[in-house]
Amino acid sequence: EVQLVESGGGLVQPGGSLRLSCVASGTGFSMYGMSWVRQAPGKGPEWVSGISSGGGVTYYADSVKGRFAISRDNAKNTLYLQLNSLKSEDTAMYRCTQHLLGASPRNLDNISSQGQGTQVTVSS
Repeated sequence: EVQLVESGGGLVQPGGSLRLSCVASGTGFSMYGMSWVRQAPGKGPEWVSGISSGGGVTYYADSVKGRFAISRDNAKNTLYLQLNSLKSEDTAMYRCTQHLLGASPRNLDNISSQGQGTQVTVSS
Protein backbone atom coordinates (compact mmCIF):
# COMPACT_ATOMS: atom_id res chain seq x y z
CA GLU A 1 0.00 0.00 0.00
CA VAL A 2 1.25 3.46 -0.86
CA GLN A 3 2.29 5.84 1.89
CA LEU A 4 1.66 9.54 1.37
CA VAL A 5 3.53 12.17 3.39
CA GLU A 6 2.54 15.82 3.17
CA SER A 7 4.57 18.90 4.08
CA GLY A 8 4.60 22.65 3.55
CA GLY A 9 1.76 23.80 5.73
CA GLY A 10 2.02 26.61 8.25
CA LEU A 11 0.67 29.92 9.49
CA VAL A 12 0.23 32.58 6.83
CA GLN A 13 -1.47 35.97 6.70
CA PRO A 14 -4.52 36.56 4.50
CA GLY A 15 -3.40 37.14 0.94
CA GLY A 16 -0.29 35.06 1.42
CA SER A 17 0.92 31.92 -0.32
CA LEU A 18 2.06 28.43 0.54
CA ARG A 19 3.21 25.42 -1.46
CA LEU A 20 2.21 22.00 -0.22
CA SER A 21 4.05 18.83 -1.21
CA CYS A 22 3.14 15.17 -0.95
CA VAL A 23 5.70 12.43 -1.45
CA ALA A 24 4.44 8.95 -2.29
CA SER A 25 6.35 5.80 -1.40
CA GLY A 26 6.63 2.75 -3.60
CA THR A 27 6.10 2.31 -7.30
CA GLY A 28 3.20 3.09 -9.56
CA PHE A 29 2.62 6.70 -8.54
CA SER A 30 2.33 7.78 -12.17
CA MET A 31 -0.57 5.38 -12.77
CA TYR A 32 -3.02 7.04 -10.39
CA GLY A 33 -5.10 10.16 -10.29
CA MET A 34 -4.42 12.23 -7.18
CA SER A 35 -6.32 14.85 -5.22
CA TRP A 36 -6.00 17.27 -2.34
CA VAL A 37 -8.75 17.15 0.25
CA ARG A 38 -9.12 19.51 3.21
CA GLN A 39 -11.03 19.40 6.45
CA ALA A 40 -11.71 22.37 8.69
CA PRO A 41 -12.45 21.92 12.40
CA GLY A 42 -16.02 20.77 12.93
CA LYS A 43 -16.66 20.24 9.23
CA GLY A 44 -16.62 17.30 6.86
CA PRO A 45 -13.92 16.71 4.24
CA GLU A 46 -13.96 18.95 1.19
CA TRP A 47 -12.43 17.95 -2.11
CA VAL A 48 -10.17 20.80 -3.28
CA SER A 49 -8.35 19.79 -6.45
CA GLY A 50 -7.42 16.75 -8.54
CA ILE A 51 -4.99 15.82 -11.28
CA SER A 52 -4.88 13.01 -13.79
CA SER A 53 -2.21 10.33 -13.65
CA GLY A 54 -0.10 11.99 -16.33
CA GLY A 55 -0.69 15.49 -15.05
CA GLY A 56 -2.35 16.77 -18.19
CA VAL A 57 -5.82 17.30 -16.74
CA THR A 58 -6.60 19.24 -13.58
CA TYR A 59 -9.78 19.91 -11.64
CA TYR A 60 -10.66 22.50 -8.99
CA ALA A 61 -13.44 23.19 -6.56
CA ASP A 62 -15.17 26.49 -7.25
CA SER A 63 -14.00 27.79 -3.87
CA VAL A 64 -10.33 27.65 -4.92
CA LYS A 65 -10.46 28.07 -8.69
CA GLY A 66 -8.07 30.77 -9.84
CA ARG A 67 -6.19 30.80 -6.53
CA PHE A 68 -4.80 27.26 -6.17
CA ALA A 69 -2.75 25.23 -8.66
CA ILE A 70 -2.18 21.49 -8.55
CA SER A 71 0.76 19.79 -10.24
CA ARG A 72 2.80 16.62 -10.04
CA ASP A 73 6.29 15.37 -10.82
CA ASN A 74 6.02 11.67 -11.55
CA ALA A 75 9.80 11.27 -11.71
CA LYS A 76 9.94 12.37 -8.07
CA ASN A 77 6.71 10.65 -6.93
CA THR A 78 5.55 14.05 -5.70
CA LEU A 79 2.26 15.93 -5.78
CA TYR A 80 2.06 19.68 -5.21
CA LEU A 81 -0.55 22.29 -4.38
CA GLN A 82 0.28 25.97 -4.76
CA LEU A 83 -2.01 28.07 -2.58
CA ASN A 84 -2.24 31.78 -3.45
CA SER A 85 -4.43 34.65 -2.22
CA LEU A 86 -5.21 32.70 0.90
CA LYS A 87 -8.31 33.49 2.93
CA SER A 88 -9.27 32.66 6.50
CA GLU A 89 -11.77 30.13 5.17
CA ASP A 90 -8.90 28.16 3.64
CA THR A 91 -7.78 27.22 7.15
CA ALA A 92 -7.87 23.41 7.35
CA MET A 93 -5.91 20.19 7.45
CA TYR A 94 -4.87 19.41 3.88
CA ARG A 95 -4.46 15.77 2.88
CA CYS A 96 -3.03 14.20 -0.22
CA THR A 97 -5.16 11.34 -1.58
CA GLN A 98 -4.75 8.65 -4.21
CA HIS A 99 -7.73 7.44 -6.20
CA LEU A 100 -8.43 3.91 -7.38
CA LEU A 101 -6.83 2.95 -10.67
CA GLY A 102 -8.82 4.50 -13.49
CA ALA A 103 -11.05 6.60 -11.22
CA SER A 104 -11.52 10.28 -11.95
CA PRO A 105 -9.82 12.52 -9.36
CA ARG A 106 -12.54 15.16 -9.29
CA ASN A 107 -14.40 14.45 -6.07
CA LEU A 108 -14.26 12.44 -2.86
CA ASP A 109 -15.26 9.20 -4.55
CA ASN A 110 -12.96 6.23 -5.09
CA ILE A 111 -10.18 7.37 -2.76
CA SER A 112 -7.94 4.44 -1.87
CA SER A 113 -5.25 6.08 0.28
CA GLN A 114 -4.64 9.34 2.09
CA GLY A 115 -1.84 10.92 4.08
CA GLN A 116 -1.83 12.26 7.63
CA GLY A 117 -2.09 15.82 6.41
CA THR A 118 -0.42 19.19 6.82
CA GLN A 119 -2.10 22.07 8.65
CA VAL A 120 -2.73 25.37 6.90
CA THR A 121 -3.77 28.29 9.09
CA VAL A 122 -4.64 31.65 7.57
CA SER A 123 -4.76 34.38 10.16
CA SER A 124 -3.52 37.89 10.77
